Amino acid sequence: MLTPKYPPTDTAPTVPTSAPTASSTGPATSTPVPVAPVPVSNRPTIQLTPGSTLALVGGGTAVVLIVGTVLVSMLLAVAITGVSVAICAVVLRSLLNDSRKGR
Repeated sequence: MLTPKYPPTDTAPTVPTSAPTASSTGPATSTPVPVAPVPVSNRPTIQLTPGSTLALVGGGTAVVLIVGTVLVSMLLAVAITGVSVAICAVVLRSLLNDSRKGR
């Protein structure tokens, strides 16, 4: 299920190479052998329709909103924790100052 699917390897026809033959009548000439064009990719292309584009935009917007909400919640939690620690520090400081003064 989780194994990657690799596209099939390109199978280009091989061109047989022949050694030039020595002939006494003239220089050896070789005629080029036509080669069939090889497709660039066998994978189908993705075509975006207006509906799928709208779905992608909507999905992206939902992800951004959810991530933003989580980040703001975490920032708010840190801020509330900081304020509560500061209030505890002020209360403890005042209690210690009162106990030193003998009140």
